[in-house]
Amino acid sequence: MHIDSIHFTPWASLAGGFVIALATALYLFGNGRIAGIAGILASPLRAVLAGTSLRPDANRLLFVLGLLLAPWCWRLVAPLPAAAVDVGNFGLIVAGLLVGLGVRMGNGCTSGHGVCGLSRFSMRSLVNVLAFMGAGFFTVFVLRHLM
Repeated sequence: MHIDSIHFTPWASLAGGFVIALATALYLFGNGRIAGIAGILASPLRAVLAGTSLRPDANRLLFVLGLLLAPWCWRLVAPLPAAAVDVGNFGLIVAGLLVGLGVRMGNGCTSGHGVCGLSRFSMRSLVNVLAFMGAGFFTVFVLRHLM
C-alpha cells in the first residue's frame, strides 16, 4: 500500500472533523435529535413530494441549506478539490439506488450511524458501520481487482 504523502492534508482533515463534530453536537444539544442526513433530508422531501400542507421543520431546512452552501463558503478560502467519477451515469444511478436501499435497511445513513451513533456507543450503529464499510471494501476490491 502506498500513502500519497504529497496530497495528505492532516490540518484540513482535522479542521473538517472538528467542524463536523461541532455541527452534530450543536444539532443534538439544540434539537435533541441526531444529525443523520437521511432523517434530516427526509422531512423536507416528504413535504415537497406530498404536495400537501406538510411543513418541514425549519431547523432541518436550515441544516440542508448549510450543506448546500458549504462548498460555496469553502471556495472563498481555497479551491474545491477536483471530483473524478469514472463509472458513468448508469453506475452513478445504481450506486445511488444501492445507497438508498442501504439507508432504508439500516434505518439510517452513514452520517447518522458513523458520526453520531458510534460516538454514543450504539451497538446498532457499530453493526451498520461494519456492514457498509465491509460492503464498500468488497465492492472496491471486486471492481478494481476482479473485473
